[in-house]
Amino acid sequence: MAKYFDVHPDNPQRRTISGVAASIRGGALVAYPTDSCYALGCQLGNRDGLDRIRSIRRLDDRHHFTLVCQNFAQLGQFVHVDKDVFRAVKAATPGSYTFILPATREVPRQLLHPRKKTVGVRIPDHVVTQALLAELGEPLLSSTLLLPDEDEPMTQGWEIKERLDHVVDAVLDSGDCGTEPTTVVDFSGDEAEIVRRGAGDVSRFE
Repeated sequence: MAKYFDVHPDNPQRRTISGVAASIRGGALVAYPTDSCYALGCQLGNRDGLDRIRSIRRLDDRHHFTLVCQNFAQLGQFVHVDKDVFRAVKAATPGSYTFILPATREVPRQLLHPRKKTVGVRIPDHVVTQALLAELGEPLLSSTLLLPDEDEPMTQGWEIKERLDHVVDAVLDSGDCGTEPTTVVDFSGDEAEIVRRGAGDVSRFE
């Protein structure tokens, strides 16, 4: 049965955030809010958590998982960013964007796109997510909480608790955070490619 945490959206309770971070370090899979919609997240090296996300969402090995990072310094540890891409990504963060970039050796092999050796990264603009990332001290391995055969991600913490009670370990609820996933931009090729149009403004990448 999943633990349920009701967190203030502007002033998240430190003790609650600390407890959730500790559970993530202990192997927990959590549902948490972001600036675009809810996501599933676990610790970077948690292979069981990764398998559980794949099972919940019915994902194949070509799916780009996302490393949700606290800041640009942290993001730079996990992906290669050249000068031109740096400027574009920096200008759009924090925000509702996921960027696909060549991964560094810090990224576990099972997270990489099997052919391109890339991974998704993002820096969210959300108080609760930022508090959790600061307490955790490392990125969250994440995927949008979009269930199979559904058109929109789940948006209500109580509903997530109700429907995923036996497949996640905790639900962090700070109220409604919208239904639109991030805009995904692939920078792994010669030119930026918009893979998914979502909550972030795409005009700067067209």
